[in-house]
Amino acid sequence: MCVKCVALDLDGTLLNSEHEVSAENEKTIRKLQEQGVEVILNTGRAYADVVKVNAIRELNCPILTLNGSALYGKDGTLLYETTIPVPVYKQMLTELRKLSVGILVYTNHGGFPCTLPGLRGKSDEELKELFLTYDYDHILQIEDLKIFKCIAVVSYEELERIQTVKEQLSHFEELTLASSFPNNVEIMSKEAHKGKAIQRYALMHNHVFSEIYAFGDGGNDLPMFEISTASIAMENAPDEVKKKATYVTKSNDEDGVSHAVYHILKLL
Repeated sequence: MCVKCVALDLDGTLLNSEHEVSAENEKTIRKLQEQGVEVILNTGRAYADVVKVNAIRELNCPILTLNGSALYGKDGTLLYETTIPVPVYKQMLTELRKLSVGILVYTNHGGFPCTLPGLRGKSDEELKELFLTYDYDHILQIEDLKIFKCIAVVSYEELERIQTVKEQLSHFEELTLASSFPNNVEIMSKEAHKGKAIQRYALMHNHVFSEIYAFGDGGNDLPMFEISTASIAMENAPDEVKKKATYVTKSNDEDGVSHAVYHILKLL
């Protein structure tokens, strides 16, 4: 089946600063769906963190999570997953510990010590205490463990350390690296990729996406931009993301998704 696709990042894109879907954006998504457009949510978040957003639970969209590490259908059925091999995780953890960065580990048993939304509102001192005291070794004792993603985090005062993290991990051929925010490095299986995730979803459903419109605000959205007919960066995105987009729309606090659908792409 040949259809159009609108792929939406969540944080900083579809979600506003209150981490909610605005009424205007929700209305626009429903209209796109009524017109037969496949609206896909494509996020770095874990599925459990995505469906905490009330409006998303009711939008009936496929959800591609963890930068393409796990794909879910409209009914919440798991369609595909790819993981970081445990031996690779052990080696990577050793490297990250040497760099004294914060580490988040996303697994099939949840996030340890939490997922990224769990860091909101914490001071630098609280974060330092959290990461320094956490026992990462116990994660490996969990039965049936699957590791989907890790995130290395630094404070915004130490952004220069992000490049060091990327360089230190660059020799891991089994991994792919991205950044959803300037102060982090997201680490996934080499098969996890927001662009590949869209293509994989289409193939699984015998779809041919005649046009793909990708919306995002972070470095981890660039793989979506690369496979899209047109890419749309949010006004709140960093300049390096805007430069690689076809268009720039209004910010996530100004219904930028809806504005682009109506006034830039003219899909409705």
